[in-house]
Amino acid sequence: MHRQELETMDFEELWLLHEELTKILAEKITAEKQELEKRLAQLSRPDRLGQNEMVAAETGTEQPPRRKYPKVVPKYFNPLRPTETWSGRGKQPRWLVAALQSGHSLDEFRILESGGPPDTKAGGRGHS
Repeated sequence: MHRQELETMDFEELWLLHEELTKILAEKITAEKQELEKRLAQLSRPDRLGQNEMVAAETGTEQPPRRKYPKVVPKYFNPLRPTETWSGRGKQPRWLVAALQSGHSLDEFRILESGGPPDTKAGGRGHS
């Protein structure tokens, strides 16, 4: 249909055309959605999933189980509170950021290989 034909049509004819188009579009959208869902189901078949994904599919969870990582040994400690430690991974804890900003070096907070926090002579000076 050309634009001139549409402009010459009266309101009733245009409205009927609009309703027909809406109906046809709704049917096509529904058919397209079903086709996409069928393709998605083919892509996520169990024989194509990895082992973790298959376990997740069997248990009904959406995400596969987390990978187990070894426990990370702390490398630095807070001399004011020796129970506060940091492994050297991720964001630095507040106590360490404050100490570094006040002029201390990271080596002062290192935990010695013997397993315990270093004594005060080895660099574990008190912090204010």
